[in-house]
Amino acid sequence: MRPPAAPPLHVIPDLRRRLLAELLGAAFLAAVVIGSGIAAAQLSPGDVGLELLENATATAAGLFTIILMFGPVSGGHFNPVVSFVDASFGGLSWRDAFAYLPAQIVGCILGAVVANLMFAHPAVSISTHHRASPAHLFSEVVATLGLLLVIFSLARTRRAASAPAAVGAYIGAAYFFTSSASFANPAISVGRMFSNTFAGIAPASVPGFVVAQLLGGVLAVGVIRLLYPHVTPEDAAEVVLPHHD
Repeated sequence: MRPPAAPPLHVIPDLRRRLLAELLGAAFLAAVVIGSGIAAAQLSPGDVGLELLENATATAAGLFTIILMFGPVSGGHFNPVVSFVDASFGGLSWRDAFAYLPAQIVGCILGAVVANLMFAHPAVSISTHHRASPAHLFSEVVATLGLLLVIFSLARTRRAASAPAAVGAYIGAAYFFTSSASFANPAISVGRMFSNTFAGIAPASVPGFVVAQLLGGVLAVGVIRLLYPHVTPEDAAEVVLPHHD
């Protein structure tokens, strides 16, 4: 009897493949957010409203396509709060959720560096843009709550295929209806510290943003359980797109 053939050397174990997808997706997300912010400041100097519109439009379109690219591999989270809420519903193991966390943060930092270099800025420049007013922090709670409701309501009602467009549309809108411009993501909050540009955030503002985003996640779990009480792990596993192992 012949022994089973050894797997090809190039095959990546499933978790490693998902972590790579989360890292690359987060990097592209940060590059889109920060790069479009730099471009907007250069194209429309002094016109903050137009700069924000350009930044929001690019981010919404970019997020839509990035989720399409990487969602089938990892679920397209790129956001620790999404991963932790997914784990709380049984769609992702807590072990994997905590493994996603460093990949998402490192990816967002990498994306910030890439965006800086694409526009001939220093690779790393610490932002001086302070944002942590009470209104900004409250906005981050609302922004994160809304983002999670979009994602998980679609998963609960078997409409996960609509998530890339819906998430992109929501974030694009939230740039304008929240005073914080809707970071709604601890990893992107950390990454945006490393670019002293239009889309940056001062390090002193980041802890407050992260706490507000986590609070939004906790509230979202409660609201989702009230709205959709009959949740199965199979439903939860559809976030953001069905995983193909």
